[in-house]
Amino acid sequence: MTHLRPPPRPLAPEKFRDPLVTAKGEERASVGFQGLRTLWVNTGTLCNITCAGCYIESSPRNDRLVYLSAAELRAALDEAAEEPLAEVGFTGGEPFLNRELPAMLEEVLSRGLPALVLTNAMKPMRHHEAELLALKARFGDRLKLRVSLDHFAPERHDLERGEGSFAIALDGLVWLARAGFALDVAGRAGFGESEAETRAGFAGLFTRHGIPVDALDPVDLMLFPEMDERVDVPEITTACWGILGKAPESVMCATSRMLVKRKGAARPAWIACTLLPYEPAFELGSTLGEAKSAVRLNHPHCAKFCVLGGAACSR
Repeated sequence: MTHLRPPPRPLAPEKFRDPLVTAKGEERASVGFQGLRTLWVNTGTLCNITCAGCYIESSPRNDRLVYLSAAELRAALDEAAEEPLAEVGFTGGEPFLNRELPAMLEEVLSRGLPALVLTNAMKPMRHHEAELLALKARFGDRLKLRVSLDHFAPERHDLERGEGSFAIALDGLVWLARAGFALDVAGRAGFGESEAETRAGFAGLFTRHGIPVDALDPVDLMLFPEMDERVDVPEITTACWGILGKAPESVMCATSRMLVKRKGAARPAWIACTLLPYEPAFELGSTLGEAKSAVRLNHPHCAKFCVLGGAACSR
């Protein structure tokens, strides 16, 4: 007999309303800023595909976040010159649709900083093969690419990203591997398998195609939890840190911020979290100085992805 899991419980409407207290009246947890170690750059929300579960709703038509320019990134890096910056990550949308991405990568890498690009490894990336190879020749493994491959089975990946997308993405991943780029892979949990089964499936895929990614390493193969803000999740209170044995400093908004450019805006904005680009409460200002304020964990993603899920976008 097949036992179906019950549908998830919907999020109670009274939760995540007040930035200071939870629905039960308890003090909501916050995360203080510990210095900028990871700068995320959203290159724009346009993407070559439309994924069913995309938290940022990227698509060929979504330009709510417009292309960031190399000059705007240069100004942000200058502003962060006194910070303990250890990494700059590029996300989207599909970053390789932004024609200034190679110039932005050179700006970061020439400052001695590592650069990480999140990509679906499809046609937009392949259009930049020559620039990527030139950057690799100059900067080596300081340039790293993280390829999104939702599942090791083509039909499950394609269920999220469209028919035929797995084959194209895998071809791009194999090209990167054969060219010797530093790589990791981002998959997704939530397909009804155990983590061990998922990692074993990816391990087989990587072995068959000569992809030098350790599927058993949680950094080489990141398995991100599902992010449906309509599903019930506990609110995080100040007491939760002790209960969970977790320090606020371990949550990614303690040491990271993201730079975005909203459509129609005169200049970029600094926001608290890569996962919440459209939430006004998580926009912290137009300067890094303004962005150093504490972040109240007033969103389901804060609980499910970061605190309870233990996930992070950076390495």
